[in-house]
Amino acid sequence: MNAIELENVEKSFELRGGQRAPALRGLTLAVGAGEHVAVLGKSGSGKSTLLNLVAALDRPSAGRVRVGGIELAGLGESALALWRGRNVGIVFQFFQLMPTLTIAENLVLAMELVGGVPKAQRRARALELLERVGLADQAHKLPSMLSGGQQQRAAIARALANDPPLLVADEPTGNLDSETGAAIGALFQQLAGQGKTLLIVTHDANLARGAQRVVELRDGHVASDTRAAA
Repeated sequence: MNAIELENVEKSFELRGGQRAPALRGLTLAVGAGEHVAVLGKSGSGKSTLLNLVAALDRPSAGRVRVGGIELAGLGESALALWRGRNVGIVFQFFQLMPTLTIAENLVLAMELVGGVPKAQRRARALELLERVGLADQAHKLPSMLSGGQQQRAAIARALANDPPLLVADEPTGNLDSETGAAIGALFQQLAGQGKTLLIVTHDANLARGAQRVVELRDGHVASDTRAAA
C-alpha cells in the first residue's frame, strides 16, 4: 500500500503583475507505507512545495494528492487540520516550538489540539517521548534554554505526540553541526525501523545516505529516483 501518492501535480504561485511562477510541473510520485525517503534538489526545485502538499499545508493548482488513502482535495479546512494533526508529524528547520511553554508542555499542547490522547495520559506520554529522544531531563525547560540539537529532538518528539503514521521534515539538520545532524539521522532511521513513513527534504548528503530511497527534484519534477542497495 502507498502512504503517499501524487499524480500529475502542478503548483504555481502568483507574482506581482499577475504572472505565475511554477514550483511543481506534472510531478508524479508514490511512497510506500514504511518507506524512508530523502528528497534532494537545488533551491527552487520544488522540494518544500512537495512537502507542504503532502502535509496538507498547501493545496495543488492541479493534479491529485492522496495520503494514507485519503484524497486531500475532498477535505475542507477544518477537517484538513484535524486530519493533519492525527496523521502527519511535521518537523521544521527552525523548530517552531512555543517559546513560553516548557518542552513537555509543547508536546502536551500538540495532543490537546487533536484530542486523540486522553487528558490523563498526555503528560506521561510527553515524558515517554522525551525519554525516547534523550531529553527526559530537559522536560521542564523552555526551548530557549536548550541547544539547537536539543530543540530539534524536542520538535521530533512533538511531531510524534499523536503517533502519526507519516513524518515529514524540512531541512531538519540545516542549522545543526555535523555530530548533532548525525544523531538526528540515526533517530530517523530508528523511527523508520519502527514502521513510520518518512519523507525528509534535505541538502545534507549524510542524512540522505541513511534513507532507503533518494528522490531528486529538478525544475519541479522528479529527475531521479534511486533505492539503496539491499
